[in-house]
Amino acid sequence: MEVSWITAVPYLVSAFALLLLFEQILYLKKKGFLPGPTFVLPFIGNAISLVSNPTAFWDQQSSYAKSTPLGISANYIIGRYILYIYSSDLSHKIFANVRPDAFLLIGHPFGKKLFGEHNLIYMLGQEHKDLRRRIAPNFTPKALQTYTYIQQRIILKHLASWCRTSSGAAIPLRILCRDMNLETSQTVFVGPYLDEESRRRFNRDYNFFNVGLMKLPFDFPGFAFRDARLAVDRLVETLAVCAEESEKRMKAGEEPTCLIDFWMQGNLRECSEKPFEYSFREIGGHLFDFLFASQDASTSSLLWAIAYLDSHPHVLERVRKEVLIHWSPDSDSVLTGEQLREMKYTEAVAREVVRIRAPATMVPHIAAVDFPLTENYVIPKGTIVFPSVLDSSFQGFTEPERFDPDRFMEERQEDRVYKKNFLAFGAGAHQCVGQRYAINHLMLFIAMFVTLVDFKRDRSDGCDELSYVPTIVPKDDCRVTLLPRHTRFPSLSS
Repeated sequence: MEVSWITAVPYLVSAFALLLLFEQILYLKKKGFLPGPTFVLPFIGNAISLVSNPTAFWDQQSSYAKSTPLGISANYIIGRYILYIYSSDLSHKIFANVRPDAFLLIGHPFGKKLFGEHNLIYMLGQEHKDLRRRIAPNFTPKALQTYTYIQQRIILKHLASWCRTSSGAAIPLRILCRDMNLETSQTVFVGPYLDEESRRRFNRDYNFFNVGLMKLPFDFPGFAFRDARLAVDRLVETLAVCAEESEKRMKAGEEPTCLIDFWMQGNLRECSEKPFEYSFREIGGHLFDFLFASQDASTSSLLWAIAYLDSHPHVLERVRKEVLIHWSPDSDSVLTGEQLREMKYTEAVAREVVRIRAPATMVPHIAAVDFPLTENYVIPKGTIVFPSVLDSSFQGFTEPERFDPDRFMEERQEDRVYKKNFLAFGAGAHQCVGQRYAINHLMLFIAMFVTLVDFKRDRSDGCDELSYVPTIVPKDDCRVTLLPRHTRFPSLSS
């Protein structure tokens, strides 16, 4: 007997309803007693609210988590059960258990599809240890000093341009900071190996990546996520060519002028003693990882530094006085690594900016097994877990909501006393290998910005609310009026 499609409709509707009910029951079973939404939309869960207003979404998850002594909340996004971790102790437990039989660091809920399998954050065990050992020469004092000159030259160039653009009127700094940081990262990482046309293509592809990073993971033509994934492939290929060119120069005995040179020089030295295999494509992938890790996080910190210095004039004045002890714009010379190390208060300001507004507010992991997080709760296998770096920054510290750089000075040493709560650079085996470079960059920017520029924030209601892009920035993109403090900007000599 033939059944028409009209007759089949009730059966299809019933089957679909049963599927939705089954999905809802599975979610509630995993959620158990944890706080979080009771009902979630089929398949997509709360993805729409996450994409449309990420600030409100994560604020809600944090509120859920803080409502219980356990410090965990649950939700459901694109077929994945997720957990938000508020507790610093439990966040450390996640960071300390990155291994095949516990948690895998993923960096983004759909990171493997977006970044590819090459990413450093997916590596484990001896392979991961070997790579970090080979990366270490990229951040020695000698290497950092080489980068310091590059960073200052680019910061100076952009500050002069910003002052011309502002001309006494308020301008938003987010995109300007992002462009400055992208040029800085390109030049520090692969300096002489990108010509102007390559840089233009690079900037365009990185913009595709940045846009797709915050979109729903629909890997189809015409969708931002697909554009981002393809852009990553092109970026990695460009960086691979840079690595190949660098290896040729280092084989010829030339001195390193950028990060990839130090890396290739180290690889060649190690290969002469104990050969190992590596591909330029692989190196290009790791360079992209560095770029991603440094780019938006740095933009976030620069913007918040400006915002907090504007609202704390006594801090601003102390920084200006300290910088002038070590560097004068009239000297036409660079700040050295040794001078940076002597600028204790400026470093305290930089660290306090990173604490109070941790750029990467969460670090996604995935449970590789059913993991007993506490005596009462087992994280189901496949769960995406979000330890909250931002929430940890407000636990333990004295008056944590207060912007107080003195907490990082020698007299108080809160960075040591509350070390477990300072998670801006991660913890455990995957702790950020470039954190000294990141702090140096923030210090250099602060030192040159406050010395060379008079600035005034164009404050408005809600301007300091968090906006995810994907790192956190002021909601108003940090609108400020800029005026040069000196008749000319220095012309740096090394």
